[in-house]
Amino acid sequence: MDMKKRIHLELRNRTPSDVKELVLDNCRSNDGKIEGLTDEFEELEFLSTINVGLTTVAHLPKLNKLKKLELSDNRISGGLEVLAAKCPKLTHLNLSGNKIKDLSTIEPLKELATLKSLDLFNCEVTNLNEYRDNVFNLLPQLTYLDGYDKDDKEAPDSDAEVYAEGLDDDEDDEDDEEEDDEDAAPGDEEEEEEEEGEDDDEEENEVEEDLSGEVRTNEICTLKCSGETMNCNKILNMYAALSKIRSSSGINGDRKVI
Repeated sequence: MDMKKRIHLELRNRTPSDVKELVLDNCRSNDGKIEGLTDEFEELEFLSTINVGLTTVAHLPKLNKLKKLELSDNRISGGLEVLAAKCPKLTHLNLSGNKIKDLSTIEPLKELATLKSLDLFNCEVTNLNEYRDNVFNLLPQLTYLDGYDKDDKEAPDSDAEVYAEGLDDDEDDEDDEEEDDEDAAPGDEEEEEEEEGEDDDEEENEVEEDLSGEVRTNEICTLKCSGETMNCNKILNMYAALSKIRSSSGINGDRKVI
């Protein structure tokens, strides 16, 4: 697929001004130049054209907001002076795997005041004596060359940073949940105390009588009778004795026994 068709496909019914990232890797560039990319991509911040057969960046449009440019595995051998004019805010540039042989080829990059990271892996220039020291001296604005700073400390992994931020967000969410639980705890305790109080009241009122007025013999309880507390068994015995008197005397059950 050629570059123009690839750009049209990547738009996905969007307008160029809506695009912030554009990946054109492994498509085909005619005559080794950039095609189909215009200055209408005014919001573009990331552009990747890995292995597309570029020999020049002369046809790169004006991209004032572009920060990261991937040009690795192409056949670029010079003409980098256009980058300062076309991409004034560039911070990351990857030229790995291109035909860059000497320091003079990358010297125009010193005009990119915001350039912080430059990659030249698999370029012949990396075989020069004191290559790293010379590049840092030539481009003093650089922080990282081929992924390491002047003290050979590795550049931070942007993906790892995003992951760490995600963990921090999760921890914040957990802290918020714990605070919500703590705020809700006093109310829950009060509700539990009220329920326990209701259970105690129910236990105190477990004494029941059935329709005939007899007390259930299976329950162990006490009844208050005439201001005095009496055992249920005693009451049952008294009731049984009264029943016998009624039977022997022939007194009607509806009449009061004196």
